[in-house]
Amino acid sequence: MTEGPLSGLRVLELADETGHFCGKLLGDLGADVVKIEPPGGELCRNIGPFLDDVPHPDRSLSFWYYNTSKRGIALDLKNADGRALFRRLAADADVVFETFRPGYLDSLGLGYESLRADNPALVLCALTPFGQTGPWRDYATTDLLHMAAGGEMASCGYDGSDVPIAPTGGHAWHMGCHYAYMAIMAALVYRSVSGQGQYVDASIHEACALTTESAIANYIYRGETLIRQTGRHHAPAPTMRTQFLAKDGVYVTALISGGLNPRNVAALADLMDAHGMAGDLKDSKYADPAVVAASTEHIVDGLLASFIASLPAEDVYHAGQQRGFTWGAVRAPEDLLEDGHLQDRGFWKTVEHPELGRHFVYPGEAAIYNGTPWAISRRAPLVGEHTADILCGELGLTQAALAALRESGAI
Repeated sequence: MTEGPLSGLRVLELADETGHFCGKLLGDLGADVVKIEPPGGELCRNIGPFLDDVPHPDRSLSFWYYNTSKRGIALDLKNADGRALFRRLAADADVVFETFRPGYLDSLGLGYESLRADNPALVLCALTPFGQTGPWRDYATTDLLHMAAGGEMASCGYDGSDVPIAPTGGHAWHMGCHYAYMAIMAALVYRSVSGQGQYVDASIHEACALTTESAIANYIYRGETLIRQTGRHHAPAPTMRTQFLAKDGVYVTALISGGLNPRNVAALADLMDAHGMAGDLKDSKYADPAVVAASTEHIVDGLLASFIASLPAEDVYHAGQQRGFTWGAVRAPEDLLEDGHLQDRGFWKTVEHPELGRHFVYPGEAAIYNGTPWAISRRAPLVGEHTADILCGELGLTQAALAALRESGAI
């Protein structure tokens, strides 16, 4: 295992697609994360795309990404022997992280109060759609529902449209996992002081409601309802356009921080004049803020749009950055593989898949630790890959006992 900042921490993960990113965050920082799946594997192994388009529980690219740096065992918690083995594992664990429906572990006799009797220092974090209590606790859910109920879709869409737009790719699951991760770390800090573990009730819905940014604050304190805007931040009233098509067909996001004012117009004039495209921006009339405000459409939709359309996206955004403007090309995900900045910082990682005799490129870390390095210590586990290692090597079961457990369906 990597000697990361969480090295020495044992985490038992009982998570589906809504929560396995949280386990990845812990595992890539060095925690020994043991992913506990039902025999045959967790259902999220069936999420495509698959390697070489061959559906298989061990070939899901989604599962690969979200389950790096974990070991995996197969354990049926509905089976009495399976529950007994889980209790033994939990007795020595630091964290149990689960995404079952509210009350499910309690119904199996594996709830927090039961587990803490053997391990008072245990931190158990339950991440559920709406939390363990409240009128919505048993509601069915999807990522899309959370984007709607959490408020994000009220701010996402196009100019002048009442139609909400939702991002895809499990944004709500990511939000929930980030907040669960932070909650677990806070509980571990408390434990380091008090010696006591605790139960953490994390809600994806509340994580989403926390990330609506200024929409709620504007409504509560200023009575403003923020409107959707194409390719830019929601606001109480329309703001300047920020998306422009460059010469090579690539969009550029061109922000004018602080808005249009005489100082920014002068800076734009200098930038565009170097390419012979300043138009009338050198005119002294633009020293008057009132004239600038009245000329927004002419400056932004006319001169600025024409200037950006005259150059390739990479050239024009670098030219803007050199003048202090917050500009950037809108890149496709595959373009990031060639990004010089990410390459310089060693962001992309090569992960070996020895069972395939191949290696693959994975996204890397969010932060660089100089003393306790982040690392992907291993590729995602195959179904039940480490069952024997953990149950025999750590709990002391014999091969004969292991065979009996397989026969009974416990593993």
